[in-house]
Amino acid sequence: MSRATPAAGDGGPALELLVHGVGGATPQSMLDDPRTVRVTGDETAAVYRRAEDVDAEERPGYPAGRPVREAYCWSNLTSGNGARALWLLLLPFMVVNLAHWMRPPALGAERTVRLYGVLVRLVALSLTVLLTAAACEVALDLAAWQCAGVARCADGKSWLGFLSAARHGWWSRPGRRLALAALVPAALTGLLWYLSNRTWSAYESQQPLTAAAATRDEPSQRPAPHRPALSRPGFWYGRRLVARLRAAHTAAGFLTVAAAVTGAAAHHDRARDSAPLTAVGWFLAATLVACGVVVLWVVCGRGRSESTLDEKLDRAVITGLPAAALALLALSLGYASWDRPGWISRSTLPGDRVFGLIALAQGVLVLALVGTALVLRRRTCGARTALLGLGGPAVALLACALGGVMTGGVAQRVADWLDRSGTPGAARDVFAGPPPLLTWQACAIPALLALLLPAVVYFAVLTWRAERAEERALPADYPGEPPDTARSRQIATARATARLTDRAPAFLGIVATATLLLGAGALTGSWTTGEIPGRAASGAPAVISSAADTVQALGSWFTGLGFLLFVTWGRRAYKDASARRTIGILWDVGTFWPRAAHPFAPPCYAERAVPDLAWRMNTWTERTGGRLVISGHSQGSVLSAAAVWQLPAHTRQRVALLTYGSPLERLYGRWFPAYFGPSELTALHRELRCWRNLWRATDPIGGPVLPGTDVDRGPLLDPIAFGRTQDQPLPAPILAHSDYQADPAFAEERTALLDELTPALPQQR
Repeated sequence: MSRATPAAGDGGPALELLVHGVGGATPQSMLDDPRTVRVTGDETAAVYRRAEDVDAEERPGYPAGRPVREAYCWSNLTSGNGARALWLLLLPFMVVNLAHWMRPPALGAERTVRLYGVLVRLVALSLTVLLTAAACEVALDLAAWQCAGVARCADGKSWLGFLSAARHGWWSRPGRRLALAALVPAALTGLLWYLSNRTWSAYESQQPLTAAAATRDEPSQRPAPHRPALSRPGFWYGRRLVARLRAAHTAAGFLTVAAAVTGAAAHHDRARDSAPLTAVGWFLAATLVACGVVVLWVVCGRGRSESTLDEKLDRAVITGLPAAALALLALSLGYASWDRPGWISRSTLPGDRVFGLIALAQGVLVLALVGTALVLRRRTCGARTALLGLGGPAVALLACALGGVMTGGVAQRVADWLDRSGTPGAARDVFAGPPPLLTWQACAIPALLALLLPAVVYFAVLTWRAERAEERALPADYPGEPPDTARSRQIATARATARLTDRAPAFLGIVATATLLLGAGALTGSWTTGEIPGRAASGAPAVISSAADTVQALGSWFTGLGFLLFVTWGRRAYKDASARRTIGILWDVGTFWPRAAHPFAPPCYAERAVPDLAWRMNTWTERTGGRLVISGHSQGSVLSAAAVWQLPAHTRQRVALLTYGSPLERLYGRWFPAYFGPSELTALHRELRCWRNLWRATDPIGGPVLPGTDVDRGPLLDPIAFGRTQDQPLPAPILAHSDYQADPAFAEERTALLDELTPALPQQR
């Protein structure tokens, strides 16, 4: 369908800056022209124009009757080359980073807000320790300690044969096997540091539109601490915090590996009463504890600095802390490699309850986060806040659960692969397998699915009832149309299923509550029995024993399946561009926010996109003195609003905002109320000359942003025509979240926005 072109009016140069949404788009499709030219930017993110519009401002009277159109393409920030598929393995880190931004709004509660941030950063640190401990479990415990210590397991594996204790070689000593295997988790930590540092240089180091660009701002503008958070000059510049957190998490990874190696060797030395080696072991343990305290101090000591552009870097922390941890790791490897005659690896490594301690710490932190969120919630009122302000703790718990599934999945699959003769842990004298807690956590997955089944049925019934109600009310939207049951049901189904987005908080609350209770049960069961569920129930009646074996088998299968899905999806996305784009959509939603809790999370593309848009709008209006409409679809509307917030006030008066399919209130306002809540969106409305938002009832993502104001226009009819008409001789499709520009309302509102910007002086609202 051809799209109508509005008249630009007589108010000088006019520009429409298009920003696409999730999934990406090409400049050719956005501009409806196969001939496009990159105006500014690079291969990652750039602004494009049609070839005939490149020098439009330099030709008086051109283009006649329409604004110049530009397209900002940012999809390569999240779904570019194949290496981005590896970001899928960083999913728990991304999820816990979201929890930082989900706190309830609370003015005048700075201490409680800081406590909330500290708790989320501690949960994030526990995830780094957990996944590093999982790598240690696989490389040190399962491979180097258990399998290499049993001839039946090590024989037939060429890559492990030289470590076999049965060969009595130099590497067959348990300490040397552990020292060599420790290079695997250490290398993993180094890789995470490298990826975080490389993405930081490409994303977080981008200069935002600084205060120097706002020198013409009104003197009456509110100081930064009292402005909406997204309008503060340092919001999109987390250089200092990310560098500190990267150093702390890297050091925590190295210290976890060093503790695993040192703990095993020191346990043997204390049992053998070897005074010199025991003294060295105690010294290393005390040094590891002291270094761990420093890591906690770095994580808890400083949060984000948003009121000013913080260019300072803590060089002593950034370089000194990881270097000290790496040096301790080297000393620990040397200590473990010392020749200890008679040392034989049996059962599991000492400290197999570390996973239980990590799980306990995560549970305590999440409960403390719940209490902090409730305190913040009492200071505000907002019925639209997801989970009554508890969205952050629920998401933090989900991140811990994802980390546990990945940990258990890797350990279970590697144990099954190494010990092909039976279930790991069934014969502890031969191959003990992973710690019992990981098996107990796997057994909680079938129980979780069984608990969620009634909730799924309940929401399905609600959707069915909403569909029937929509079908009965449909004739009012299409008066005079002949009855068509199939068409009516199709439209009603689209509207009813679009409402499922509004029920997502309730479902997440059910998942989080069930996960917390089942996780507590798994921790209690593993610590009480010290055995895997099948062995713990061996003395019970046959029915209970059989049920325990069944649940254990199902749990192991589910965790293995989950891990394999991660691997296969990542491998497919590495080779297939379409699959990579699908993963990019996930990152479009999850990585909008800066890395404030976990430095190893996928990078924040908005720290590149928002400055790009703000700089383009500011420089174009300064150079031409013209009018600008920034037009954002879906996630592009969030980027557009964030960029408008960053503009100087005198520039903002020449800019209009057009959003469509926008999740600003429906998703961001409810899940991130401190940043996109009603007061923040109302403030943006007051500071803008004009703002229009288009939405449809069939759209599962977009919705109204400020109900009761002149901002929203909708719900737009979708489809445009119920049956065949003179204007629509073929059946009109249900567009839902896509192609808002095909609706006549889009051109009408764009024209109205340009007309409102025409006066030279700002209009008083």
